[in-house]
This record gives sequence, C-alpha cells and structure tokens, in this order.
Amino acid sequence: MKQILVILDGIVAKKLLERMVQANTLDNLYDIVYTDKSLIKKDYPVNFRFYEFDPTSLFKLESLLNKTYTTEALVVLDSKDDTIYTIKNLRHIKSNLEITIYDPWEIDFNGDEHIYRYDSGQISANGLLERLPNIPIVAQNIGLRAGEIMEIKIPFGSSFAYRYIGSIEQVEWKIFGLYRNQKMIPIRPSLILKPEDIILVIGKPSVLMQVYSAISKNDGMFPMPFGQNIFLFIDMYIQEVEEILTAVNETLMLHKRLNNKKLIIKIARPTTLGLINQIKDLSKDFDSVIIEVDYHNLGFKNIIKQDIKKYNIGMMVLASTLMKFKEAITDIFSLRIPILKLATSNLSMAKKSVVFLNDTKSYEQISPVIMDVATQLKLDINVFDYDPVGNSGRGELLKHFENLSKIFSKEVCITTNGKNPIRELRHYEDSLQILPLKKNMLKNRWLKVFSTDSDIIAYELTNINQLLIPIIEE
Repeated sequence: MKQILVILDGIVAKKLLERMVQANTLDNLYDIVYTDKSLIKKDYPVNFRFYEFDPTSLFKLESLLNKTYTTEALVVLDSKDDTIYTIKNLRHIKSNLEITIYDPWEIDFNGDEHIYRYDSGQISANGLLERLPNIPIVAQNIGLRAGEIMEIKIPFGSSFAYRYIGSIEQVEWKIFGLYRNQKMIPIRPSLILKPEDIILVIGKPSVLMQVYSAISKNDGMFPMPFGQNIFLFIDMYIQEVEEILTAVNETLMLHKRLNNKKLIIKIARPTTLGLINQIKDLSKDFDSVIIEVDYHNLGFKNIIKQDIKKYNIGMMVLASTLMKFKEAITDIFSLRIPILKLATSNLSMAKKSVVFLNDTKSYEQISPVIMDVATQLKLDINVFDYDPVGNSGRGELLKHFENLSKIFSKEVCITTNGKNPIRELRHYEDSLQILPLKKNMLKNRWLKVFSTDSDIIAYELTNINQLLIPIIEE
C-alpha cells in the first residue's frame, strides 16, 4: 500500500476529495492535511487519515512526514503564496518527492523535474474543445501525457469504414479497443469497422494525428488505409515492350492523380538496358518515383515478400500477362491489398467507373473505396443493379450508395434492369470496373462456367481495367 500526502484547501480541493472517495480502491493510504473544516464530512473510508494544520508550517509538516513513509504528494490549494511555501517546505524535507500540484498561476519552480502541474482552466478548455466535431480526443493523463492514446470516431464515408482491422496497415500505431452501440467489442483481425464506431488507438502522437486525419476525411485518401504507396511490377522476360511501356505510363498517371506518397517500379529479369532507360526517361519528370532492378533473379514471390513491408504498399499494379500466373497471383491475393489489373484498353482515357452490384456484403465493404477512387481520378460513377432472375434484394445497398453520394458530394448514376451483367460489361471497355477481390477468382477457368457470381466471371475479362479491392469473406 502506497502512502500519499494530500494537502487541500478551496473549492477545487473539495471536488477532488469527493472524487478520491468515489475512486477509492483501498490500495492507497491517504494522509489528508487541511485547514478548512468545511471540506471534511463525517464518514470516510479507513484508508483516509486527516490532519488539521497549516501546511506552510515547516515544523508541523516535517513532523508528519517523519512519521510516515510518503511516496508522493498532491497539493491543491487556492492561494498562490500558500502553494509556493508548501512546495518549499516539501522540498526542504524530501528533495526527490514526486509532487503533483494544482497551478493556475504558472509558478516558476526552477525546472524541478519531480513536479507535475495541472491547471483547471487548461483541463476545462481541453474538455470543452473535445466536445466539438472533428477534434481528436487524446488521453491527457495517461502514459507520457503526450497524446499517445487517442479516441477516434469512424464517420460515414470514411475510407476506413467497412474495412476489416487486419487489412489496415498499422505502422507505429495500433487499434487496441473498439466501442459499438455503447458496448466494447473484442479486437480481432477479421472485425469490420463500421460508421459510428469509436476506436481507441495507441502510438506516436505525431503518427496518431496523421491517422486521425486519414480516418476523418471522406475522400482523397486511397490507397490508404491499405498502405501509402503504389507498386508496379514488371517482368521483362515475359512481357512485351508495348505492354511494359503502357503499364508505366498508366501507373504514372495514377501516381499523379492519387494521394499516394511514392510510386515504386520494380523491374524483374531485365533483358535490355535500352528499355530500362526508356522507363527512367518516362519517370524523370515525376516526383517520388523509385525504380529498382532485380539483377539477382529473386523471383516474383520473394520480391513481393521483401517489398510489401519495405515500401508500405497500398496498391499493386499488374498487366494482364502477369495475371495469368495463378501461383504467383495467389500469393498477392493473400496480402489483401488492392490490385489494379491493367487491360488492353487505355485507362488514362477512362471517363467512368463502373460497378456491377452482386452480393450486398461485399459491395458494402468496398463502397467507400469506390467513391474515393472515382473522386480522385475524376471519373463518373455508374452503379448497375442488373438482375436477370429478378430477385436481387439489393434495395438497402442502393440506398447506401445514394447516402454516400451525398456524403462525398459526388453524383452516382444508378441503373436497374434485368439484363445479363457480364454481357453488358463488355460495352464498358473504356471504363474502370471496381469490384471485390475474392478467393474463387483463382479457380480453374472451366469451373467458373458454372458460377453464378458475376464478379468471378468478370475477373476473366481482359478488355476492361479492373480495380480489385480486398474484402472479408465469411
């Protein structure tokens, strides 16, 4: 049991004493020094001991401390002079005693490292400020008291909404708590964040402010929360020159328009120095482009494993030739980061993003990303609810997109009819299709003939650019 000296006087002291009683766990022994009898009531817990004397009296204070093994002191007085003399007395008696004081006067204690100040005005200001919207709430009196613990509310339209926690890159910060509907939810990687959730995060204060900004914004964040950078993989040995140069140009366009930090162009199995120089020439006028050549033939799997964390990849860009290698693509799918599958059509000329709705759960998860990407790339958003069977039951999902349209201030054109979605999709080669990334997309092509999932069938198309967004499949 720790012995704590508490010196009290004034209205703040009265409130403090009430809170001490409410929070009492019998783990501390409190020696309360006071001068105002009105502070003290009749009944107190057994670990509260009271002494009535003036704490500015060195003799009386020293007599008390010599009889106890005090580990720290709390001083809350309503007089500046009394506070100064009381602290001088405590320092005279114990030079290294940890002292917490109520200090609205900003008293100079000559840099005493063992004194911790609290100003009620500042505490009240912080409390009032945190009631305002779009203000980060940080723990004021926990840990280093530097704001390394923060509470963040997930707003509607956030790029973090409908993301599972395991897919969110958490470098120098961590989600350790979540509240939903006034209840605490156990954290697990497969847990999906929803609008109005409140998360508790811990990390470097400067990083947490960046995280707060990213969560609070409802547009202009992709490729966050998956990662910060775009990664283009090139294999010169199996790709044609035209496909390689087209992929570089398309990715440079994305680097210019999207809110990523860096673009990494990784060249594997180099064949000609001239082509490498061409790629460097195309990239020379762009900021934050890193070009790396693998001269050691490490292999696709090892390169990706090495670079995924090194570069904090938020989106991978692959040309259609590379997508044919199922074993390698399986490894990428397991990373759960967005994949841009480049087609034979020109992405930089696209004017529309197209979304062919399928199952409600998958498209609800990727809906904020759809809005964010289309907004950054300045693409129209066309949502198609094509249901040949006539039993989609996607009314709530359509309302969800209408709500996001208002949040992002971005028009969403919704079309509903009974046409075959795959047949209709072939008419949108000049668009970007955004769809969920699903495990069954890697099934044997002939087995997909029997699938009723339009996303899995659409994955096989090579004439339309597709952005595949990872989801939780249960």
